[in-house]
Amino acid sequence: MFSVPENDGHIMTSWERFLSGDETASDALRRLIDDSWRRCQGASVDPGRDQAPPPIGEHFLHSLRDECGELLTASAPVMASARDFLSETGTVMVLTDQCGTILNLEGDMTTRGAAENVHLLSGANWSELACGTNAIGTALEVGQPVQIHSAEHYCAGIKRWSCSATVIRDPYDGTILGVVDVSGLSASYSRHSLALVVATAGRIENRLAKIEMGIRYRLLEGCVDRLSGSSADGIIVFDRRGRAIKANGRASVVLADLGIGEAQAAPDGLASLSLSWKKGHEVPDELPEWMRREWLEPVIQDGEHIGAVLTVPSRKGATAGGRFPAPVYSCDAAEKGAFERVVGESPALLQAVGRAQQLARSRVPVLLLGETGVGKDVFARCIHESGATRDAPFVALNCGGFSREQLTSELFGYTEGSFTGARRGGMMGKIEAADGGTLFLDEIGEMPIDLQPHFLRVLEEGEVYRLGENKPRKVNFRLIAATNRDLRKEIQAGRFRMDLFYRVAVTSINIPSLRERAADIPLLGAYYLERLSRQHGLEPRVLAPGVVELLRQYAWPGNIREFRNVMESMLLTAQGQVLTEADVPADLWGALGDRAPEEVLPVGEGSDLTCLENAERDAILRAIKGCRGNMTAVARELGIAKSTVYVKLKRFGLESYVDDLRNYRV
Repeated sequence: MFSVPENDGHIMTSWERFLSGDETASDALRRLIDDSWRRCQGASVDPGRDQAPPPIGEHFLHSLRDECGELLTASAPVMASARDFLSETGTVMVLTDQCGTILNLEGDMTTRGAAENVHLLSGANWSELACGTNAIGTALEVGQPVQIHSAEHYCAGIKRWSCSATVIRDPYDGTILGVVDVSGLSASYSRHSLALVVATAGRIENRLAKIEMGIRYRLLEGCVDRLSGSSADGIIVFDRRGRAIKANGRASVVLADLGIGEAQAAPDGLASLSLSWKKGHEVPDELPEWMRREWLEPVIQDGEHIGAVLTVPSRKGATAGGRFPAPVYSCDAAEKGAFERVVGESPALLQAVGRAQQLARSRVPVLLLGETGVGKDVFARCIHESGATRDAPFVALNCGGFSREQLTSELFGYTEGSFTGARRGGMMGKIEAADGGTLFLDEIGEMPIDLQPHFLRVLEEGEVYRLGENKPRKVNFRLIAATNRDLRKEIQAGRFRMDLFYRVAVTSINIPSLRERAADIPLLGAYYLERLSRQHGLEPRVLAPGVVELLRQYAWPGNIREFRNVMESMLLTAQGQVLTEADVPADLWGALGDRAPEEVLPVGEGSDLTCLENAERDAILRAIKGCRGNMTAVARELGIAKSTVYVKLKRFGLESYVDDLRNYRV
């Protein structure tokens, strides 16, 4: 376990013989070091290397720290104290992620100069593949505490150092989250440094366990009313990682009523039921056959996803109280099949659903067209689930959510060492992950123009190259793309390739906006009020006829997404069981013009406005309504400076009106 500095000369001789091809090992060479040297040689690590690869850029380091946020939070007080207890020891404490990339380091500032010379810096990668045998990289390889001293390092330029490290494991499942290391020049060697890193890792793991337990307490506290309620439905609470942690007394009964035994729900019973949950996702990508996606509701507190609640409807409850969600989708749910989750009966919507059902039987690419928020992602998943490859992967990627470099990596994947910061073992891209199934590219119009020919080649040849790889991999997937842009205009503007357009738009489906199917608003209102009432543990609410008519008149620029938010706002702020016009948000009233509840709009501070000033005031008022109180947009629309807008607001007595409008929006 420990290095022996007295053997340094013998180890150096063994290293020189090893590089010359002499397999004879000295008794002074530990098996741990011999194995590591052989791994490094097999990976073609340069033994003459004198420093780690350059650190990754600030942007990528910032993203990496966000990804490792909990590890950094748990380790923050420990790393902060390192500044004091490592002072004047000639050593620094280093924290890395699971790939060996340094996230943070603290300690003796007098060592910083030497550390910078070997790139012992935030953002630098210290895996064995990058730096040869070293405490960080070797600890990641063996998963145990490691001490590497002087000549035991594989790379010549790092042999001046002595370091001790051990891995930090996730208290939840034991996976490696990172490494804590203490490093210094050879003169700083101490056996105690290994004990220090082991104790430090234990402290960090304990803090991680407390964070996880705190999140579970918050989750259960938020769900206690639903678990202890008198609902006939089965309630199962999942933590943020997809493991069932609590269920009400009806859960087993309801599953049995639906013909699902606990053995089917999970091999070890209900308590071990788990879902495959990906970080950053609010719902799992895959569900058991018996589970319907609309039964699962994410639990979000303060913008953080902390778990989910599964509500399995009771057949008896569905018959007596109509709480089973399926009937609100359509008058003919059987005909809709997988599209039953698409709520509505308007001819425009049913025409789109019928076309999608017809195209789902083939494997041709489909382009979904429609405004933001119309449900293109829902249509894509329904097409996949209605096709012959419904049991194969459904992989979704939003092309507008990444930089060019990130989108390239996400699409094509990369090999180990293909670029600075690449993960150990490389990464499979979304194209490869969708092999045999469906690849859904949302906002395909956002794909950079120089990346489009590479994706076109994949579609034409059925082969994908990972970044840094020369050998192609065969892929066969069904492409569904979506956009809210006019791609023909994008082609004319030079932002989209014509050849790619004709490849992705073999067939297309126009999904109607909500204003084009306003007749569906009563169904949508009933569906979301039922769903959101269950989510928030409230009694079911209904819309007054006058409100339904009002909602039909609104343009719904955000479509279904905006409609859902309005329903949730009204539900949470309403006083009675019937939602009336008084519960409608103020910004929606403002967009409807003179029907707003503040029907008597504010007049100027004086009644001496001229006709020209009255016309100017009305123009400003219309702009405020149209821009929903966004003063920057108002100034842009009127063609005047923002400061001038505020002067006019004061002159015409409109300041309080704008404040009220903003408060209602919040």
